[in-house]
Amino acid sequence: MTTQDRAAELRRRWAQALTGARGAAGGPYRPDPGPYAENLLARWAEPQRKYHTTEHLVAVLDHIDTLAEHADAPDLVRLAAWFHDAVYLPERSENEERSARIAERALEEAELPPEGVAEVARLVRLTVTHDPADGDRNGEVLCDADLAILAAPPDDYAAYAAQVREEYGFVPDDAFAAGRAGVLRQLLGLPRLFRTPYGAAHWEAPARHNLATELRLLGARSAS
Repeated sequence: MTTQDRAAELRRRWAQALTGARGAAGGPYRPDPGPYAENLLARWAEPQRKYHTTEHLVAVLDHIDTLAEHADAPDLVRLAAWFHDAVYLPERSENEERSARIAERALEEAELPPEGVAEVARLVRLTVTHDPADGDRNGEVLCDADLAILAAPPDDYAAYAAQVREEYGFVPDDAFAAGRAGVLRQLLGLPRLFRTPYGAAHWEAPARHNLATELRLLGARSAS
């Protein structure tokens, strides 16, 4: 698929999710939904992004499609995926909060019902911790979809890890290795990485293997 074809397909998926999320609101759009998609696509194509690109957005949307039957409101989860990394500056710590505020402004303008706007913003903020409460079915789907890369085949996982390192190129090697190792240990210490039945069955074991392998490799580099 060419870059142009991918962008066209993403525009279609955006419009479909927005239409589905409006639900009972019904009626034609007064604001054209197109400019919202263009703004988001421009954000996802910013030059500082190496992993958090439109390719990641497509992957998260695809994973949400796989998990959709588990969500209470799958189209709201899809909208949250569009916004969850709308702001991505690796050196900043408030990316998710700023992304949630963009979602609130944009979706209100796009005439999403207030409860839908609030839910999308809540889901975006949830990606700070990826720790949905028990019974938060929408949150479980978004978090599992966002973390599914952890269960990728080893070569794809290695490419993901390299892209993350590139995004943090301004951090010295020793400091990055220490910080990354802390993140990996925190993830491995969780009782479960994935909350949906599908994620638990298909992604938990390979994700833990990949995380342990990366942690071991980081230790080997530090010792050399």
